[in-house]
Amino acid sequence: MDMVVQTPRLPVMGETILGQSVQFVPGGKGANQAIGLARLGAELAMIGSVGQDLFGGELLGSLQTGGVNSTGVKKTESGETGTAFIVLAEGDNSTASSSCPEPMPSAYRLTSMPRSS
Repeated sequence: MDMVVQTPRLPVMGETILGQSVQFVPGGKGANQAIGLARLGAELAMIGSVGQDLFGGELLGSLQTGGVNSTGVKKTESGETGTAFIVLAEGDNSTASSSCPEPMPSAYRLTSMPRSS
């Protein structure tokens, strides 16, 4: 999940500044590309994992709404969904991110993806 804060300028190290707005945007580079391709008519599926938290459900819903087969995206037993904290200011940005701490087993990645007919 991308958490985007619009600010008048980027803060300097150790500084706190007041943001003008905040948005929670389902994202992730792979998910964004998959949804974009689905909108262009491609049939594709996503493989990965999300946490058992609110953001995980939001991201799965975003993939499904975007026309992406998300049956290969599993909720982890523990951990949180990956997030990115993005500060936008003056046409530039600064990002800090965390990834989902429990990756999919490689055997699942290769063998368990449902095939479309």
